[in-house]
Amino acid sequence: MSSPHIGLIGVGLMGHGIALNIARKGYALTVLEHPGNQPLTQLQALGVQSVDSLKALAASVDVLVLCVTGSPQVEAILLGDEGALAAMKPGSAVIDCSTALPDSTERVAAMAAAVGIRFIDAPMTRTPREAAEGRLNLLVGGDAAVLAECMPILRSFAENVTHTGAVGTGHRMKLLHNYVSLGTVALISEAAACAFRGGVSPEVFVDVLAKGGGGGVALERLRPFLLDQDPSGLRFFMGNALKDMGYYVSMAHDTHAAQDIADAVHDTYASAVAQAGAEALVPSLVTTLQRGVGHSR
Repeated sequence: MSSPHIGLIGVGLMGHGIALNIARKGYALTVLEHPGNQPLTQLQALGVQSVDSLKALAASVDVLVLCVTGSPQVEAILLGDEGALAAMKPGSAVIDCSTALPDSTERVAAMAAAVGIRFIDAPMTRTPREAAEGRLNLLVGGDAAVLAECMPILRSFAENVTHTGAVGTGHRMKLLHNYVSLGTVALISEAAACAFRGGVSPEVFVDVLAKGGGGGVALERLRPFLLDQDPSGLRFFMGNALKDMGYYVSMAHDTHAAQDIADAVHDTYASAVAQAGAEALVPSLVTTLQRGVGHSR
């Protein structure tokens, strides 16, 4: 694949940045037209093509990048007589950048292999800002040779690429990462709600945590909201946070791992979604908790 034709499905907050950087590196890129996409004008100015047919897109590309919400969307895109796997050329590759259930990923990868399609799971960390800057972190599960072949494409939109092991381990590691990240955000948000109810100023709260054991990435992403009610430091939908926590709880259950804290974090996001809606941004968790949303003891 010295000059592969790339297809991308899912031009959302993260996918738009991925597409932008792939196009800027000079790759031929075609995206699927979809109601959930961000505006395509900037991409089209770089020569990116768009089509409204999944099968036509799949049949025309050497590499298909998925940047969709989760396992149901991945399975709907790839599987069945009308799915992408049925149309893709043998020897082509799928790069799944979604956040998905590992057992689904392993099953889909096996079905891809059965028809001669290579598959790697490459979920990402960081935010839409880093996506636009081409500085995502990728956690890649799959055969090392396939990863090596796809590496130039991945490097076009990622700063760090970590090979986590076999297919499915990228998604396992992503769920572990998101649990720790979202769990820390939930913990700080609950502490902030308590602090503000008790008369501690946001400035003091943030300053003391930053200088001590509460400092770190989660606090810095929440800082603009804690100080100025600006949610832009963490542009991640509450509904996606709840989905990711649901996936983590399911994975922990399947592996018989401890999950009491995970259950509490999951329920915190579930309550916030019920209050604020799935499209509220995660920093607003502070506000919903301050209003008394969540599980009280």
